[in-house]
Amino acid sequence: MLPTLLLLICAPLCEPTGLILTYSPSWLVDGSPLTLTCVNQLHQRLPAQTQFRFLKNGSPLGRGWAHSSQYQVAAVWSEDSGYYQCEVWTAAPRTIKSKVVRIDIQRMPVRNVTLETQPAGGHVAVGQTLVLACLVGGGSGDISFLWYRGALGLNLETKTQRSLSAKFEIPAVRESDSDQYYCAANNGYGPRLSGLVSVTVTVPASRPVLTLRAPAGQALVGDTVELHCEAQTGSPPILYRFYHDGVTLGNSSAPSGGGVSFNLSLTAEHSGNYSCEADNGLGAQRSEVVPLSVTVPEENRTELTTMVIIEGLFGILGLLTAVLLICCWCKKKTGQPSARDSVRSPPCPPPRESTYLNTTAPEQRQPIYENVNVGRGDEVYSLAYCVQQEWQPAAERLRMPADGLDPSVIYSGVRKVDVEDEDDDYEDAM
Repeated sequence: MLPTLLLLICAPLCEPTGLILTYSPSWLVDGSPLTLTCVNQLHQRLPAQTQFRFLKNGSPLGRGWAHSSQYQVAAVWSEDSGYYQCEVWTAAPRTIKSKVVRIDIQRMPVRNVTLETQPAGGHVAVGQTLVLACLVGGGSGDISFLWYRGALGLNLETKTQRSLSAKFEIPAVRESDSDQYYCAANNGYGPRLSGLVSVTVTVPASRPVLTLRAPAGQALVGDTVELHCEAQTGSPPILYRFYHDGVTLGNSSAPSGGGVSFNLSLTAEHSGNYSCEADNGLGAQRSEVVPLSVTVPEENRTELTTMVIIEGLFGILGLLTAVLLICCWCKKKTGQPSARDSVRSPPCPPPRESTYLNTTAPEQRQPIYENVNVGRGDEVYSLAYCVQQEWQPAAERLRMPADGLDPSVIYSGVRKVDVEDEDDDYEDAM
């Protein structure tokens, strides 16, 4: 009786388990996958109906009993560290447990912390949303992100999450939000800081005011007037443009803000409406129109009137000259002689008696030039002939005739030709 009772009591304690729990990989960090395997080292095969179960710190994992001897976890974290074991249930029914195994998951410290702004570059307009993104290049587990403003480190926000990045937003920035910002990340190994990032909040230029400054109360021709344009608010640099009746006069930039001036030497044509425009890249603003009346002094007015009259006369003369040239050209084109009036060569006139006074006998005349054109009007035409004179002895040539004419000189008479008679002759010749 007694031996049987001792056997029943000692059997569970003295029976070898025959099960071993293994895990892989052997070195685990935050985010690593984990595989648990229950290995059978019993001297007998387990029945097909055998079921397995895995436990952590005595609590079942997953859905409890299953026919698989493995249990897989997609990612484990440092808080998953603890004591693990497996157990087998057979149809006996009988339950066999493995020895307990300690599994530690290591946490990786954060590194390479940076701060980025959206919009990029740290330039944001008033009223827009500013996003400060804190990024880490590596680390594991839950990470605490902190955002700070200014070199003194005014804490703005703190977020803890299992992620390698986090964002902090300022919904509607103001001009006073321009400053330096940085962030920090910590997963239990101490905070890691980012570098400083400057944020500039830009303000659109307000509607500028145009002021005309003349040396006297009245703007006169020859005076220099100053056009001053200034926007009361607006982030620099600001570009100013000046206009006269909508036409650009010039532009000037204010790198540090404030206003600019544009000097103008007045003439009579500078009377009109003036305006200016301010633009800092966030939208141009135009000022109100300012009229300017330029007064012309009396002496200048007289000179101006004289110049206007002279210019008018020159214009009229030029016009008349152009008209006359056109008329002459038209007359030339329309006044071409017809077949009846065209240029014709007159027939050679019949031989006439020589009119040379120093010859006794008529000689054969050899014409060198002969006028051949007969026109209209009272034109006088002549025929010129060259006559070979006979050689005379020197004694005779030295004698002076009674009529007082020098025998060494050739004399000729010019006869006026009646143009109408010539026209009739030409008509008959035609």
